[in-house]
Amino acid sequence: MNIRFHWFMTLAILALLQSTGCTLKGTLNQITDTTSNVTGTTSGAAWWNEDGQITPAFKAAAFATINHKNLQQDISAGRGEYLNSMGDLLGVPEEHRLAFFTAAQAGYARAAEQHRETLLPFLQSTALVTAP
Repeated sequence: MNIRFHWFMTLAILALLQSTGCTLKGTLNQITDTTSNVTGTTSGAAWWNEDGQITPAFKAAAFATINHKNLQQDISAGRGEYLNSMGDLLGVPEEHRLAFFTAAQAGYARAAEQHRETLLPFLQSTALVTAP
């Protein structure tokens, strides 16, 4: 009786798979394609070089993303180590940092309403305005 039940269950599962048009090969291909698409788009490979260092093009973006709250506090104060570091990453010369801080603070009302994604473009445009 026990053997009959196992055969019956095996046939039932095979019939179910056949009736849905599902094949093992198709299912495996779909799983591996999805997995490779996800890992290919979320790996952050463009952010890192061969040595595991953040590439220069993405340093400011990474810094702004990680330190969003601290940057907003420094912007509202018009000074601070996070804002100074961001100025350094954006290439604001030391002699123009005070102008950068002042311009960032003046635009803080708009920046305070912005999210993490829009803070970096705001600071980049502020750096361009204050640069020679």
